[in-house]
Amino acid sequence: MSGSQFDIPSIIRGYAQGYFLMADESGNHLGWYSSRQRTLIPLDEKFHYPRSLRRVLNQNRFTVAVNQDFAGVVEGCANRETTWISEELKEIYWALHRAGWAHSFETWQGDRLAGGILGIVIGAAFIGESMFYRIPEGSKVALVKLVERLRNNHFVLFDAQMMNPHLERFGAMTIQDAEYQNLLAQALQRQCSLE
Repeated sequence: MSGSQFDIPSIIRGYAQGYFLMADESGNHLGWYSSRQRTLIPLDEKFHYPRSLRRVLNQNRFTVAVNQDFAGVVEGCANRETTWISEELKEIYWALHRAGWAHSFETWQGDRLAGGILGIVIGAAFIGESMFYRIPEGSKVALVKLVERLRNNHFVLFDAQMMNPHLERFGAMTIQDAEYQNLLAQALQRQCSLE
């Protein structure tokens, strides 16, 4: 199925209602998922990161870019032993990207893609789909710089979907679905850009 055949408005409506797309481990079945609890990356002073990462940031070893290598970020996110990013989902991300919804926030070391975060922007919500790195600290620096960008551009919400130990170290928190839906409704009232 080519990207042009996907019903982009329906996909965006799904995300705007708090659902997200995932494929099963076989990659054959793509479906909508939701959760009673959602993980958010705070966009206020609750966001924090290890002191060792502060040193890396101060060294300016990485530069950041938006959508410079969207396909490379999607491939990087999907390149793991078990992945929920199937070939069909890659095509959907590409169609969403061409339509202006899906974005890659990237770190670079010279001309080498160091890491990145794949996400969907709807209103003032950044819905993080996945992240990866090729150079150590590449995804961590991307996360810090993305939070700075979202704050500066007045985003309401950074949805990380599901908690993991990595995100917990940055102050990620879990909220109930009712609170999430309330924040998402607020975010949909405003238009924000990653640029």
